[in-house]
Amino acid sequence: MARLSESPLIEGLSNDVVIRCLAYIPFYLHPKLELVSHSWQAAIRSQELLKARKDLSITEDLLCVCAFEPENLWQLYVPLRDCWITLPVLPSKTRHLSHFGVVSTGGKLFVFGGGSDAVDPATGDHHGSFATNEVWSYDPVVRKWTPRASMLVPRSMFACCVLNGKIVVAGGFTSCRKSISQAEIYDPDKNVWAPLPDLHRTHNSACSGVVLGGKLHVLHKGLSTVQVLEIGDGPKWTVNEYGWLQGPMAVVQEHLYVMRQGIIFKQEASTSKVVVSAPELRNRIGSAMIGLRDELYFIGGVVGPSRLNLSIRPLSEVNILSVGNERPTWRQGAPMTRCRGTVLGCTQLTM
Repeated sequence: MARLSESPLIEGLSNDVVIRCLAYIPFYLHPKLELVSHSWQAAIRSQELLKARKDLSITEDLLCVCAFEPENLWQLYVPLRDCWITLPVLPSKTRHLSHFGVVSTGGKLFVFGGGSDAVDPATGDHHGSFATNEVWSYDPVVRKWTPRASMLVPRSMFACCVLNGKIVVAGGFTSCRKSISQAEIYDPDKNVWAPLPDLHRTHNSACSGVVLGGKLHVLHKGLSTVQVLEIGDGPKWTVNEYGWLQGPMAVVQEHLYVMRQGIIFKQEASTSKVVVSAPELRNRIGSAMIGLRDELYFIGGVVGPSRLNLSIRPLSEVNILSVGNERPTWRQGAPMTRCRGTVLGCTQLTM
């Protein structure tokens, strides 16, 4: 990361004062500020500015999204401005990387593993599905992708969540679609992986994860069984039958929401409460559902073939549902400017 130069950014003001003023300027304006001079570019990308934002408790919540089109491209959504920023292409050798894990912590975006139906860059295999153990991080301050320490096990379609600043991955499939029970934990500060106890069950199915009450909950597609990881004095898995609804899930203010057949439910223990009907989402396949502040975002996806239309239409639309009030309300967000279609990865980034 760049360090601030000693030359004055503004004549008559100390650089410390200028940096504290710049800390209040929204992230989406940073590229324009960099055009002022080389000194200003260094200031915008400096450790000092990042530290000033933290010291002043100035944070912004963004959404990071990667969709089927274009290949390996990510965009950032800025709620404050209702606009999208395009990131540099993820420099993975894997074409059309998908089924990866994605989270953010410490102001950085992390992409883990995944697979592809394209050619395996290591073996040249055209036929079998393969998994990778590669890990990438993106720093929005310096706007750069960086390779990180590889996972202990190549995997795709797995659970991936942040617990206490560390990142846990569990289950999924390794190469040749072999289901695995291994779990591991990553320390982003030390760039080190360590094994965790295995899952009790693999179920030979894709899995996903949500964090509730400081615990990781691993859910397997098509099954009601939930495996729960609690770090505590030592990492331990337990198996529970919660009877949760199946479908896309998101957490808003420690409450779990599930979308099933065009209806949004609030999951409370073993009971489900209808929040709102969303018939326009019923035929929307492969969209992202994610919570941000007190809202649910539904991003991208495709509209599948119907009796009247046999084509598949990729979408870039963003629908936002406010669930913070007694009566939920819908609004439209700005559509993605580059990405469209099935969403391959989506996470919140706070910086």
